[in-house]
Amino acid sequence: MTEHAYSRDEMMTVTAARQLPNGAVCFVGIGLPSAACNLARVTHAPDLVLIYESGTVGTRPLVLPLSIGDGELAETATCIVPLPEVFAHYLQRGRVDVGFLGAAQIDRFGNLNSTVIGDYAHPKVRLPGAGGAPEIATYAREVLVVMKQSPRSFVPQLDFRTSCGYLTGSGAPEAARAATGWPLAVDGSLETLPPPSPAELASLRDLEARTQRAHARAVRITLPVAPSTSEEPA
Repeated sequence: MTEHAYSRDEMMTVTAARQLPNGAVCFVGIGLPSAACNLARVTHAPDLVLIYESGTVGTRPLVLPLSIGDGELAETATCIVPLPEVFAHYLQRGRVDVGFLGAAQIDRFGNLNSTVIGDYAHPKVRLPGAGGAPEIATYAREVLVVMKQSPRSFVPQLDFRTSCGYLTGSGAPEAARAATGWPLAVDGSLETLPPPSPAELASLRDLEARTQRAHARAVRITLPVAPSTSEEPA
């Protein structure tokens, strides 16, 4: 890989990060959405407010979290609120500008499946499930779906509808048609997305390298020392 070459995942992460304006409130998932949001935060959107489902609000992790329960999120959060408050106070009241979602399957209307592959009663694969995705799809002012495209993931019929959506759009070039499970219309006014800049790639790769080093170390938990009860009172 040359200095300015980039992978498809890097292109997708950088493009998703560019969609986030400074100061936006984002409901973030783990994985590529988390990488995109934190890349935006360390580049063009330093005032981005990140909310994770675990209740961490305004978190500013130095490395990418392994899960929503990663201590890095709590340690760097502005505040931590109970899980019901994340949905009732922030999401359902319209205080979330952007919600990031991923899924195993998406159809042409933006409906998502993150529950099962195959028949629900006897699935081939049992997926993590809905989590907060249905509420995010319903209440976030804008929803960004980030997932790798293939005929297995862009399907004409979902195996299970986890989250509802309705998309309108203009299609994509032939490479996208080949990776889509339904006849994909192509608009004549499509624009080519600019590639990641050297600065964006450097920021993303530095973030991923710090994450890899941090999670390669053993976790050390320091417990508070209990006061001695053997001493005689003064």
